[in-house]
Amino acid sequence: MQFCIEEINQNQRLDLFLSEKTELSRSLIKKLIESSDITVNSNSSKPSYKLRLGDKIVVVIPKPKKMKLGAEDIPLNIIYEDSDIIVINKQRRLTVHPGAGNHSGTLVNALLHHCKDLSGIGGVERPGIVHRLDKDTSGVLIVAKNDRAHQNLSKQFKNRKVEKVYLAIVSGLVKKDNGTIDEAIGRHPVNRKKMSTLIPSPSPKRRRELKSRDATTNFKVLKRFDDCTLVELKPKTGRTHQLRVHMKHIGHPILNDPVYGSRVKGQGSRGQLLHAYKIKFKHPISGKSLEFQAEIPQDMLELI
Repeated sequence: MQFCIEEINQNQRLDLFLSEKTELSRSLIKKLIESSDITVNSNSSKPSYKLRLGDKIVVVIPKPKKMKLGAEDIPLNIIYEDSDIIVINKQRRLTVHPGAGNHSGTLVNALLHHCKDLSGIGGVERPGIVHRLDKDTSGVLIVAKNDRAHQNLSKQFKNRKVEKVYLAIVSGLVKKDNGTIDEAIGRHPVNRKKMSTLIPSPSPKRRRELKSRDATTNFKVLKRFDDCTLVELKPKTGRTHQLRVHMKHIGHPILNDPVYGSRVKGQGSRGQLLHAYKIKFKHPISGKSLEFQAEIPQDMLELI
């Protein structure tokens, strides 16, 4: 792609200009600038470069790298599929993408078996993945099958155009019928594997070190039981462990959450009672509005 800067775009940051003019995510734009695949007047630049009248920008998307991950015949519960996307109901205890020391048994391995042409879309280690669910969270998940779909969906998530609805059973009786939790989330100051609302708030410098970011969740009570509550959760942001941390913050952790929650008495065999129930977005190619929902796990239904 090539662009010539006109007067209206003078003094705009390079990365902001390209995020508006293309379907590339800010993070990918930054990587391409750093690798000199995006140049200004044939020279390497910086994301913060202020554009000048007549600047010539060239954007080159490198070919995907070959993956070293293996395809595995892991069953997938497919809700919808076409030539551009797959929507699945992810089962609990299935990790979405490989991590350190974990290169098998993931959703990505299953997708590589199901789709023969995912190579490198969105990155070598996370082909097709535009968002994720925690290992112990079940529910609806979108996967891109080509680069164009990946970039468009990534932008929809980044711009908060994707609507997500979760169901959870939480400890205790939530008093308010509905409300909003607006608490920044960052790395736990002591346990680096956990996230935290960082209350009391540390110094601004410490907040930067812990990568604290604004986070907002809307909740609504659907049904109160003797000692727990069924709630609907709608995250406005997509921070790591956001729903789990926010419910813990207001004193109602998600039942059977292995990190932030509490066990259901006599129900130790059940998994984490958090389910991504619905998702609404626009098809990355046609632009048509789509909405899907994932069946609630049987053990969660039985407990309800």
